[in-house]
Amino acid sequence: MMKILTLHFSQSGQLTDILTNFSSPFKDAEFDYQMIVPSKSYPFPWDVPTFFDTMPNSVLEIPCEIEPIQYKHEKYDLIIIGYQPWFLSPSIPITSLLKDATFQKIVEDTPVITLIGSRNMWLNSQESVKMMIANAGGQLVGNVALADRGDNLIGVITILHWMLTGKKTKKWGILPKPGVSDEDIEQVKIYGELAQSAFEQNDLEHLQAKIASKGGVEIRTNILFIERKAKRLFIIWANLIQKKSKQGKRKFWVNAFKYYLIFVLFVVSPILLLFYTILIYPFSFKKVQKRKTYYQGVDLQ
Repeated sequence: MMKILTLHFSQSGQLTDILTNFSSPFKDAEFDYQMIVPSKSYPFPWDVPTFFDTMPNSVLEIPCEIEPIQYKHEKYDLIIIGYQPWFLSPSIPITSLLKDATFQKIVEDTPVITLIGSRNMWLNSQESVKMMIANAGGQLVGNVALADRGDNLIGVITILHWMLTGKKTKKWGILPKPGVSDEDIEQVKIYGELAQSAFEQNDLEHLQAKIASKGGVEIRTNILFIERKAKRLFIIWANLIQKKSKQGKRKFWVNAFKYYLIFVLFVVSPILLLFYTILIYPFSFKKVQKRKTYYQGVDLQ
């Protein structure tokens, strides 16, 4: 009987639903379902200061302490990891798992599938996850990235509504519901069927191409452009805040980052996107398509 280990961290339950539906086609497998539990919990709903204070450790991939996981077995046939990006990086609990010595022994020489539930920017976080899995000797064979399909700026408003109230409802009764749609969460089992079939036929090599062909890793051109630029700035801010923290000035600089991010999101990024769409994208179409193809895959650059 196939032994499958699933690991994830979820505050709202959305990722739990995604993972459950993805796993459902594996009818004859023995599952070891594990939830990652930080020793010091992160609040949900979030409060604004705590949310922004997680940015430096998220971006710099500094792990937190997590509760020991009681694995059923020492080795598995497949590991499924579900996670959310925080500030264009893996969430701190997921970084903590991937850097945990016990998990690294278990993942060595084992096929891994990642499931992402995000607002819309997951490319940089997945690059980090790829690297950490590879460094531990794991073999990433599949990735499914589910995202909010709404407009980028409206999505900022709706996701904050969800995160700060704990309610996945329409803001003001008129904006779209935040997060991954119920339809996409239900249909993720399609990719689970592809994974189950790939294992049954011993054809993991072509699994990711099949997932991509079914829409499991859609990449928007405007998001690709924004995320490539934003990650560098986040790293600068994260290092600055860490430096200022040693001087007792963390709260001030975290607050400064908050207002900087709001300004960039609602003022700078629309202008840059307009400039990019008109003057750059028409002359870099092939390069953009090449990048999209890369991010739809599971290999490292």
